[in-house]
Amino acid sequence: MERAALFLDIDGTILSEITKEIPQSALDAMRAAKRAGHLLFINTGRTFCSIPPKISQFEFDGFLCGCGTYLTYHDEVLFSRSIPERRGREIIDKMIECRLDGIMEGTQDIYLPSRMSRFDRLESSRRYFQNAGLGLEEYIEKGSFVYDKLFVYADELSDKDTFFKFVEKDIEPINRGGDTYECIQKGYSKATACEYILKKFAMETEQAYVFGDSSNDLSMFEYAGHAIAMGDHAKELDPYTEYVTDKVEEDGIARAFSHYGLI
Repeated sequence: MERAALFLDIDGTILSEITKEIPQSALDAMRAAKRAGHLLFINTGRTFCSIPPKISQFEFDGFLCGCGTYLTYHDEVLFSRSIPERRGREIIDKMIECRLDGIMEGTQDIYLPSRMSRFDRLESSRRYFQNAGLGLEEYIEKGSFVYDKLFVYADELSDKDTFFKFVEKDIEPINRGGDTYECIQKGYSKATACEYILKKFAMETEQAYVFGDSSNDLSMFEYAGHAIAMGDHAKELDPYTEYVTDKVEEDGIARAFSHYGLI
């Protein structure tokens, strides 16, 4: 078949959220796809600093991070866009004023609140990031840092409407359920990351295969010629899904690659 560009989400797609491993079948399938001449890219909401070592050690052609805001091809940075430092500080201050809490995600590091949060899920994320050596240098309340996106937590005490009105000119929230929101720079997404790569290699959307499971994969599902949802996936993907494969733990990636004749 003609050369294809494969865009893969991480969590719940190639990395099991149960075992915290990449199944051997997925590793074998991805290596076979590379041998067949296809391009393989990670396309993730994670910023570059938080790519797990299990992922970064695989020979991907590039990493498309932060929902389209940091793109690499091999060792070359193709594109990078952070929220300007002054605007980033305004957003943090407004978030605190509106009684939300959040995590700022940068290319170089993750930035957390200095105090313990009332949101248990944020504290769980704190433990995860700090165990990976992230979020230890500067805290969101102070510090001169820039970031690419943010993840915010709300509850009945939060004035989220005021906050989202304040950021609407340059930030777009993605509802991740449970009153949590992945907030990305407006005009950038997993779809714009796909588009950039296809243009670079003079490829058509029919040559793009996207693999995902969550709501932040929606834009690339709408964009690509072939959208493959994992067996356990967000319902928002269904209208744009061409093929549903098995769960990641059940050889879903290998099954999908075989279904499309990629290997």
